[in-house]
Amino acid sequence: MKRIFISSGFSMLVLFASAQKATDTLSSATLQACVQYALKHYPLVQQALLDEQITERQVKSKLADWYPQINLNANYQNNFQLQSIAFNGQVIKSGVYNTSTVGFALSQNLFTRDVLLAARTKNDVMTNIRQTTVSDKIDVTVNVSKAFYDVLLTEKQIDVLNDDIVRLERNLKDTYNQYRGGLVDKTDYKRATISLNNSKAQKKTNEETLKAKYAVLKQLMGYTAPDSLHLVYDSAQMEAEVYIDTLALPDYSKRIEYQQLMTQKRLEQANVKYNKWAYIPTVTAGAGYNFNYLNNRFSPLYKQDYPNSYAGLQVSFPIFQGTKRTQNIRIAELQLTRIDWDVTNLQTAISTQYAESLATYKSELNNYHIQKDNLELARDVFNTIELQYRSGVKAYLDLITAETDLLTAQTNYSNALYLVLSSKLDVEKALGTITY
Repeated sequence: MKRIFISSGFSMLVLFASAQKATDTLSSATLQACVQYALKHYPLVQQALLDEQITERQVKSKLADWYPQINLNANYQNNFQLQSIAFNGQVIKSGVYNTSTVGFALSQNLFTRDVLLAARTKNDVMTNIRQTTVSDKIDVTVNVSKAFYDVLLTEKQIDVLNDDIVRLERNLKDTYNQYRGGLVDKTDYKRATISLNNSKAQKKTNEETLKAKYAVLKQLMGYTAPDSLHLVYDSAQMEAEVYIDTLALPDYSKRIEYQQLMTQKRLEQANVKYNKWAYIPTVTAGAGYNFNYLNNRFSPLYKQDYPNSYAGLQVSFPIFQGTKRTQNIRIAELQLTRIDWDVTNLQTAISTQYAESLATYKSELNNYHIQKDNLELARDVFNTIELQYRSGVKAYLDLITAETDLLTAQTNYSNALYLVLSSKLDVEKALGTITY
C-alpha cells in the first residue's frame, strides 16, 4: 500500500507539472494567442488583478466598522503605597494593595462619517480599480500586437533576403560560367559577388535583430517558458485587416481614461459630502460588563469578584475647530472643479490623438497601396530583364538594377503592411474600440 500511495502521488505530481508546462507554453503563437497569454502572465496585469483583491479587502475592512465591536480587556495593578485621604479629621489609607479587572466591552457605531463614506463609495472604489486593470490590459494588447508585427516584419525581411540570396547565387554561378567561357569579363562576376555578400550581411544583421525583437515580445507577454516562440499568421487575412472606418468619430465615453475620470468625479463628489458630514455628531452605543478583583494579598485575589455593568450612548461633536471644517469642504469642492478641467483637457487630447493617428493611418494606407503596386511592377520588370539578360539582350548591370529594385520593393511592401497595421491599432485606441 505504501508503494501504491507513493507511486500515485508521484504520478499526480508529474501530471500537474505537465499541465503547468502546457499552460505556460504556446503551441500556436497567433496574434490572439499571444495577447491572451500576455493578459494571463504579464506581471503588470497580474499586479493589477492583485490590486483589485487588495482594494476589495480594504473596502470590506472599512465596512466592518458597521458591525458590533466586542473587546476583552484585563489588567492587574499592585499598589506599593495606598492613597491617603482625610476623613472626619483623620488621615486614613484608601483602597487595597492588589486590584485586577477583567471586562467585556461592546460598542456599536450608529453614525460615523468614515464608515458612511465607505458604504456609499464601495462600488465606485471597486469600479475605479477595475478600470485601472482594463487600462493596463488595453496597453498590453496594443504593445504585444505591435511587437508581434515587428517580429513578423523582421522575419519577412529575412525571407525576402533568402529569396534574394538564392537569385544572386544563381546569377553568380551564371556570370562565373560566362566569365570562364570568355563571354563576359570579370566585372560582372565581381558585381554579383558584391551583391551576394551584401545580402548575406544584411540577412545576418536581421537575424540578430530578430533575436532582440523576440526577447521584447516575450517580455511584453511575460513568456518565461524555455520553449521558443513560433509565430503563426495568415498573410491574406492580415492584408484584409488593414482597413478601418475612417469616417468614425471618437466617442469619449468609450475611452477608459474618460471612464476613469467619471469615476473619480463621483468619488470626489462623495468626498465633498464627507467633509460636510463633519457638522453631524458621531454617535456610538456602548455596553460593558466588568469583573473587579480587590484584595490586600495576591494569593486570594481572584477568589472573590465584584462585578459591575453599564450601557450608554456617546455623542461626539466638535463645536469649533478654527474654520477647519469649512476649509476642508472648500478644498474638496475645488478638487471637484479641477476634475472638470481634467475632463475638458482629456477631450481635447483625445480629439488630437485621433486626428494624428488617423492622419498617420491614411498616410500609411496610401503608402501600402503604392508599395503593393510597386512590388508587382518590380517583379514584372525583374522577370523580363532576367529573360533578356539570359538571351543576351540586356547587360548584367541592368539585371543588378532590377534585382535591387525588386529587393527594395519587397522590403518596402513588408514595411508598409506592418506599419499600416500598427497605425490602425493607434486609431482603434484613440476611438476606444480596442478589444482584448
